[in-house]
Amino acid sequence: MFLVISVSGIGANWGTQTSHPLSPTTVVQMLKDNGFQKAKIFDAEEGTMSALKKSGLEVMVGIPNDMLATLATSSKAAADWVSKNVSSYISDGVNIRYVAVGNEPFLQTYNGSFLQTTFPSLQNIQRALIKAGLSSQVKATVPLNADVYQSPSGRPSDGDFRTDIHDLMLAIVKFLSDNAAPFTVNIYPFISLYSDPNFPVDYAFFDGNASPVIDGSTTYTNMFDANHDTLVWALKKNGFANLPVIIGEIGWPTDGDVNANIQYAQRFNQGFMNHISTGQGTPMRPGPIDAYLFSLIDEDEKSIQPGNFERHWGIFTYDGLPKYQLNLAGTTANSRGLVRAKNKNDQDDVACGFSNLATITNKDPTTGTCRFGIMIEVDSGFSWKMRQIRKREAALPLLVFLQLFLTLF
Repeated sequence: MFLVISVSGIGANWGTQTSHPLSPTTVVQMLKDNGFQKAKIFDAEEGTMSALKKSGLEVMVGIPNDMLATLATSSKAAADWVSKNVSSYISDGVNIRYVAVGNEPFLQTYNGSFLQTTFPSLQNIQRALIKAGLSSQVKATVPLNADVYQSPSGRPSDGDFRTDIHDLMLAIVKFLSDNAAPFTVNIYPFISLYSDPNFPVDYAFFDGNASPVIDGSTTYTNMFDANHDTLVWALKKNGFANLPVIIGEIGWPTDGDVNANIQYAQRFNQGFMNHISTGQGTPMRPGPIDAYLFSLIDEDEKSIQPGNFERHWGIFTYDGLPKYQLNLAGTTANSRGLVRAKNKNDQDDVACGFSNLATITNKDPTTGTCRFGIMIEVDSGFSWKMRQIRKREAALPLLVFLQLFLTLF
């Protein structure tokens, strides 16, 4: 058992790109058992949303980038999306607080694919929230990567928005401010270390062991504070010094790169939790920091195009086991046991018939770091994901029959 408690308001990113997902109800219980108060999800999948009903968790629900083109050009599509994925679930007891319009749409690796559609989509979703009478409760925001701003000198006080999207960023920031919505940013010191072999390793962490960055009378001993305050300076220079900032994603992977390992992940995430638990904030923004850890669970079906580490961001393994000790309360005193996901292994008898090609054992064959994974079965030998597929398959014969009937008669 690992000890964990939570900083007030800490959230977790809940991704679902897995071949053997835990059932949504299991994950919701897992979030609650471990003291998370907020969940950030990347689409409004029905099973996920239903599991969040009356859970007490605050929810940020995402709109995938591939929907932006439609939402940008159709206010009706935006209204329909809000009606189906926000209004209906709020009425059923899901505490939706934010709609995340896209995810890091201005990444330079996207080569401008979403530059023309992100802001119009944000506007249409906001109008739909207003029309639905939800704009005071639910705020529309855009989770942006930290590469939308930069500092030529490396000092936060020289920060400003990227020159190629400067005007677009100002339009978005003004729109967020006008609608009392936060600026959401994803900050990843690991990516800086991964991308630059000369990046000072210790500066990625919170131990105070790195050579500091001196910015006038301010000293920065870790990259998070410096990166965060580079954004704050960019906002301040452009007239939005008080716009709220949410850390939409922050974390460290445990595999897939020489710097992606258990030791560094624990060092970073524990350091971050200790850092924000003090409530001191950053030099430019004293006070509590609103953040979502990335991520709750490993996702083995994520693309590895950004790097082999992409499938290993979870603080839990795909089957709900904690990877390392983590005190989510940081430096505060109260603690309790971390609750792993509650297993369900309801298998059909035939699932253990291997035609003499395997041996059934009641002992875990795991050796050291070589884990023998237990595939999660949530209902009579079928994973939750497989049940959804089977439901769709079951509907196909009826559809074919109806088409044949209409053709003949």
